[in-house]
Amino acid sequence: MENKEIRNKNNDSFSLKLKKYIKNLFNFSQYSFKTILYIILFAALVVISLWMLWFIYLGGGETFLLTLVVDWFINPIYILGIFGILLFILIMGIQGLLVPIPSEIVLLAAGMIWGLVGGGIMGVIGSMAAALLCYYISRKGGRPLAEKFVGESAISLADDFIHKYGMSAIIIARLLPFIAFDPISYTAGLVDLDVKKYSLGTFIGSIPRAFFYSWLGASITAGITFPLTLDALPFEDMEALSANFNNVLLIVLVVLVVMFVAYYITSKHYIKKKSQKSD
Repeated sequence: MENKEIRNKNNDSFSLKLKKYIKNLFNFSQYSFKTILYIILFAALVVISLWMLWFIYLGGGETFLLTLVVDWFINPIYILGIFGILLFILIMGIQGLLVPIPSEIVLLAAGMIWGLVGGGIMGVIGSMAAALLCYYISRKGGRPLAEKFVGESAISLADDFIHKYGMSAIIIARLLPFIAFDPISYTAGLVDLDVKKYSLGTFIGSIPRAFFYSWLGASITAGITFPLTLDALPFEDMEALSANFNNVLLIVLVVLVVMFVAYYITSKHYIKKKSQKSD
């Protein structure tokens, strides 16, 4: 009888906590109108990104990413010549907002268009544009949303880590080729990191990364001339190019999921350890 009462009490406690969590999730009264707009933008980008991922891997859109990159990125930039540089920087900024178009794919495209050296230089410039845009949007709308979903204490691990290692953490994260670039930009916006340190760390770390993907892009398209008409390609070539792009995205996503799970487990342990010290 006593065990049953304890179970009922625990169930009631969980139910109350869940109701309180949901109520807080949709309560935006403490935020300004401008902050709410950033939160809505941030949430909309997440929804669009999830739909695009579903379409690419489950909705029959295996060639969607390749078609998007070639028809909307590579060919227009190539045709515009020197003015294509401005379009590339704009595209790098936009892609940072959508997870299924990772910067790694666009850096590959830079190597496909301009070769190793030109693609590397353009990749660094474009990376800086994307990194600052993601950082700003995340700082304005992402942190309030993250605090609602996981709680402010869950972000304290990242805050403390950044305070301890600062710019060095950003440089290392940027240097590793298959550590997703854009999520790092969003994470930097979520935590308390000075924009100057963030920018310098991003610039230093982006140089080897941009040249690596530029080299990879130049290698993928060896022997292919631009502008590229995908419909004229043999089916086997189209399938192979699509697989290359989708595999890069898949690697980025797998690393991202592993990082998220590791962070979640570590943050729970960190919060528990921190509360024990304070007691």
